[in-house]
Amino acid sequence: MEIKVNFLDKLRLEAKFDDFTVIADQPIRYKGDGSAPGPFDYFLASSALCAAYFVKLYCDTRNISTENIRLSQNNIVDPDNRYQQIFKIQVELPEDISAVDRQGILRSIERCTVKKVVQAGPGFVIEEVKNLDADAQTLLNLKPAADTNTFIVGKDLPLEQTIANMSKVLADLGIKIEIASWRNLIPNVWSLHIRDAHSPMCFTNGKGATKESALASALGEYIERLSNNHFYAGAYWGEDIANKEFVHYPNERWFKPGDKNALPSEILDEYCLKIFDPDGELRASHLIDTNSGNIERGICCLPYVRQPDGKTIYFPTNLIENLYVSNGMSAGNTLAEAQVQCLSEIFERAVKREILEGEIALPEVPRAVLEKYPSILAGIQGLEEQGFPVLVKDASLGGVYPVMCVTLMNPRTGGVFASFGAHPSLEVALERSLTELLQGRSLEGLNDLPPPTFASEAVTEPNNFVEHFIDSSGIVSWRFFSAKADYQFVEWDFSGHGEDSNAQEAATLFGILKNMGKEAYVAVYDQLGAIACRILVPGYSEVYPVEDLVWDNTNKALLFRYDILNLHSLSDAKLSALLDRLENNELDEYGDIATLIGIEFDENTPWGQLTVLEVKLLIQLALKNFDEAQELVGAFLQYNDNTVERKLFYQALNAVLEIVLNDDLLIQDYEVNLRRMFGNERMDAVLGSVNGSMRFYGLTPTSIKLEGLDRHHRLLDSYKKLHVARSKAITTSS
Repeated sequence: MEIKVNFLDKLRLEAKFDDFTVIADQPIRYKGDGSAPGPFDYFLASSALCAAYFVKLYCDTRNISTENIRLSQNNIVDPDNRYQQIFKIQVELPEDISAVDRQGILRSIERCTVKKVVQAGPGFVIEEVKNLDADAQTLLNLKPAADTNTFIVGKDLPLEQTIANMSKVLADLGIKIEIASWRNLIPNVWSLHIRDAHSPMCFTNGKGATKESALASALGEYIERLSNNHFYAGAYWGEDIANKEFVHYPNERWFKPGDKNALPSEILDEYCLKIFDPDGELRASHLIDTNSGNIERGICCLPYVRQPDGKTIYFPTNLIENLYVSNGMSAGNTLAEAQVQCLSEIFERAVKREILEGEIALPEVPRAVLEKYPSILAGIQGLEEQGFPVLVKDASLGGVYPVMCVTLMNPRTGGVFASFGAHPSLEVALERSLTELLQGRSLEGLNDLPPPTFASEAVTEPNNFVEHFIDSSGIVSWRFFSAKADYQFVEWDFSGHGEDSNAQEAATLFGILKNMGKEAYVAVYDQLGAIACRILVPGYSEVYPVEDLVWDNTNKALLFRYDILNLHSLSDAKLSALLDRLENNELDEYGDIATLIGIEFDENTPWGQLTVLEVKLLIQLALKNFDEAQELVGAFLQYNDNTVERKLFYQALNAVLEIVLNDDLLIQDYEVNLRRMFGNERMDAVLGSVNGSMRFYGLTPTSIKLEGLDRHHRLLDSYKKLHVARSKAITTSS
């Protein structure tokens, strides 16, 4: 994690990381003002807080109340050497906690990350650089031996060269990557989390059997998501980018709607139109680009090459974003390598959906087959030694698809986790299924898994597949666990051979789609210095249902974005019009405004916590519709999960509205005690909101120009680096 420090007045310092700001000072005895804790005080507090976190984690997973648990830490300083200290952590536990849990709580503190780092002795590198923002991330270097070349199945180059090449691509773009965490909880299963130090909203997780393969996985996913603009999906890119020569890619094309809002004749093909517009309800307005919001420019479309006839078909960016999310995108050392990964991912998710929604019982992989892969077997045994029974199943549906499944059961909670992996090699598919189980997860995280069910409607509900797509945390049917399998086990192998094995495998996977009667469309992106691609298989690789294009399109943001960002400057008439749109568009009242309008607000501000319900409430208040406002305040207080400060504001507002709406009550009779209860500052805000001297309390003014939205600007900074690189690629090629 990158922490940037600014020098303030006197001895005060400001540290900024993610969306947080920490102020440090020095005690008066050290010539400071004592206005904030000192740096060493924060260090001491970090270990106590970390210890308490692990106690909380232990108790929450076992439904043990922490209400009467107390924890303290003292640092005992050696009088002869103040750098030699003992941190003494003491825990006071209620008498009703069992002896087993008492020991468990104490052992949980041993897992404190701060403690482990201090005990291991962190290394410090102190150096001067010309530009902090341009400094490449050295943590990516695993420093292998100079003559080391580690080849793994599926990669056309050694891992060491793959990592070096991808790291250079990111450094050349000016993107500083930091490794936020590593995990290695069982043998031969590694995962890590990497992110942009400047724009931490851009992050990926990698997984693999070794540190190097996990890092290559994370970097590859990072480049694939940059190349496909996935980090910025749904986000507003601002007026400047919206009016540039190109918005997404240099080869994009914009098409004007036809008569009566008809789809332009230049987009899609007959095969796709039958899938995306089966009832003739799709209109051009449904396909306006969400990122630019540039309605006048028309529909932004990207060229895809239809396989195998090579014809170029234009797909609206809006359609891709709405239906496919991140499915079917990859980066690789070669195009064939990337295509194999894209197609493998498509089969993994489609077959997974077929199995889960069809409640199919899969055959188990015989022990003799597993023993051919000792490193995978060691990982499985590691999970079982931790108390998690594991089922290894063949998900190829009779040898038709290159898919495997590893399913974990959690006897502590009754939850299950079905993890799928795909690749032409059975071994690689099996390894991916296993490493996916613990990608970015702790063992405690496995306590949040849902239990299986015999209720078919819960399994087949469309959002259940979305949950499986996001993090495999959806519901699984009990029928999936039947010992009576619906298919016979097949020890399949779709692998290629020789130097062009990836090309052979890509041809095989495309062939499976062709045999199914499916069309595949491919886009290649290489302007950033790496090879990435995206493959769409209409009617097969969608994550969301095609009906969403008409009924739940992300470009509904265009109905609200301008007015919500300009909320403070709207007239009463425009506020009323905005309120009508919020009421009449079937929005989730508890959905967040950030997602609705595509803005990355600081999560720790009222803007970041803002929901549709609260916007409606604040507009009713600004319009002095107190009856309607009070009704919404009641709903907010009953169901909304917000900060303590925000809840107290609305509790005070609720009391004041009760008084204002009751002809027998006068506010002056209650104001003194309301101020004693809620404080002067909060009551000034409440009374100002009611009398009209204050509007939209807590929401700092901004506009469509995005003033003051630092977090969103950091996301745009990241995208602008790609835009510059793509512009240079045009110039170079021409």
